[in-house]
Amino acid sequence: MSRTADLPAIAELARGAVADASVVCRHVQNQIDRVRSVTKDDRSPVTVADFASQAVVARRLSEADPDLALVGEESSDALRDSAALLNEVLAAVRLVWPEATTDDVLAAIDLAQHPGGVGSFWTLDPIDGTKGFLRNQQYAVSLARIEAGAPTLGVLGCPNLSPSFNADLDQPDPAGTIYLAALDAGLIEWSPANTTGNPRTVSRADHDPAGPLRLCESVEKAHSSHDASSRILDHLRRHADPARLDSQCKYAVVARGQADAYLRMPTKPGYIERIWDHAAGAIVATESGCIVTDILGAPLDFSRGRGLETNLGVVCAPPPLHTDLIAAIADLGLDRPPAAR
Repeated sequence: MSRTADLPAIAELARGAVADASVVCRHVQNQIDRVRSVTKDDRSPVTVADFASQAVVARRLSEADPDLALVGEESSDALRDSAALLNEVLAAVRLVWPEATTDDVLAAIDLAQHPGGVGSFWTLDPIDGTKGFLRNQQYAVSLARIEAGAPTLGVLGCPNLSPSFNADLDQPDPAGTIYLAALDAGLIEWSPANTTGNPRTVSRADHDPAGPLRLCESVEKAHSSHDASSRILDHLRRHADPARLDSQCKYAVVARGQADAYLRMPTKPGYIERIWDHAAGAIVATESGCIVTDILGAPLDFSRGRGLETNLGVVCAPPPLHTDLIAAIADLGLDRPPAAR
């Protein structure tokens, strides 16, 4: 997949859908204060972006597949009760779908009602990282194709993530990046700032087993136990300042070697990860050369419906480091639900 023209049609379709959704999301984020004032709701900008992003992606996919099977987070019910929200969503969608009507948008949103499970389907998180979006920091548009319980194609649109490792992860990049991975075909990155239009191939550099270990973690402590991560670093005696950011951008940051590993350590009993929160990121990281499992070392199983019902947490890292992390988690007794520790 060295250049856009070489992409299989389904991969180019997915990339185009996520690119359009990223344009829409960036537009809404740039107008956060105005949207809040119109809708009288502090969280309304991310709601608008969520619905608009899902409508744009679902519409693009359905044009190629009238029998679209798409697992998504949103239904149009909330929009039907708020004219202010619906008008904002329609205005955002029309940036990339000029002829869209209200009925078009509502119908497109409701295409994402597939239950998941066995067979082949798409899964979408239209705004992954809602708090990052509201802070004007990192978030992602995350789209993946699932076949036989595993991702075979993934696209991560990271509108605020710079391709430069020197950029501050807390600051939005003017152009952002898009990552596309297909099973056994590698990982490629686009940046709108790249004036040649050609993507670059991304592969995970060799990991230094003796160097400091930089973990990639969620900003929110409710999403992953920072205390557990710190204990793991203590056990391995390889401390470094973590990279903390929202959304599946974390998978991309590890995939390209800006951080060494991504840990999502469970914080509460009974919590089940959603498939749309990990499918695209998992194949992006895997195709760069990383291994992605739960904290027991088991593959993530996307065949159980909308949740990763049989998995506990997530570990994403290059192969030798992945082995060390799984061993450390077991040694410390962290390989159990929080209530059982």
